[in-house]
Amino acid sequence: MIRVVYRWKVGEANRAAFRSAWAEATTAIRAETNGARGSLMLESCDDPAEVLTVAHWDSLDQWKAFIGAAPQGQMKDMHDLAELVSSTPFRLVEDHTV
Repeated sequence: MIRVVYRWKVGEANRAAFRSAWAEATTAIRAETNGARGSLMLESCDDPAEVLTVAHWDSLDQWKAFIGAAPQGQMKDMHDLAELVSSTPFRLVEDHTV
């Protein structure tokens, strides 16, 4: 399993719309894309314009197959509302969350 950390810059005027677009995209991607397991969103306590979304995928290959079309596909509205600063995949080594 992997997690992909997306780092976004979201202007104040677009924050509510971005949250909505992220929720819609996450729901659609999870329902329609092989290996997609959903996502969570984090907002910086110091700078609300800094937003992280962390997606859960079964495999790196499945995410790579998806990501090439993401700016034009289900994530288009997110890309229209915010600047994607980076997207970095990480292998899940251990998870002790409850």
